[in-house]
Amino acid sequence: MSRMHIVRTVLLVATLIAFSGCASVKPAAYQNIESSSYLQPDNEDDHMPYQYSPRTDWRRYRNLIIEPVVIYQGRDHQFGDMSNEDKSALAHYMYTTFAEKLRARFRLVDNPGPDTLVLKLTLTGADTSTPVLATLSRFDIAGGLYNTYQAATGGEGAFTGFVLYAVELFDSTSSRLLSAYVTKQYPNPWNLGAGIGGLSAAEVGLDKGADALAERLQ
Repeated sequence: MSRMHIVRTVLLVATLIAFSGCASVKPAAYQNIESSSYLQPDNEDDHMPYQYSPRTDWRRYRNLIIEPVVIYQGRDHQFGDMSNEDKSALAHYMYTTFAEKLRARFRLVDNPGPDTLVLKLTLTGADTSTPVLATLSRFDIAGGLYNTYQAATGGEGAFTGFVLYAVELFDSTSSRLLSAYVTKQYPNPWNLGAGIGGLSAAEVGLDKGADALAERLQ
């Protein structure tokens, strides 16, 4: 192996490590959500590193109450310097998206009753994509390799935004906690539209998260 090839390899590895550092934000075990004392770490699930999942027969539930989305105010939030306007926009998008996805499975209602679930969604963090860098990193050699690997392994792309939130499900009549988890969602690294900037990456993450919950409750 030539010296030049070795140098190029070392530089490539260093660049890939640098890219990986951009995707290092992990959800916290948020202390101020109602189910925090129930959540257990799951080191095998990058998307849901904290979960509470007792055996539940979801098929018995036909109705669903979706509470207004809560914007997390705890000191361990992960919004960075995101504006209150962007947080509110994401919370609105989150409610609308989850309602739309879950309407196919449940009848959405306002009052507790038999066979009725209560869904509580707490937006705990988010970040926007880095303009220009998110797109350019898909087309240079190191960035292309990194994003190809991330796409193949279900990871997130370099310089791309994400969303963090908690999901809690209760029986509406007993208020018993049936399931809870904290999750991080983000677009596929090759979803170029989600890397342009603004809230698009976080919104794609919420789309994916709503689909995942709908499948979980089948």
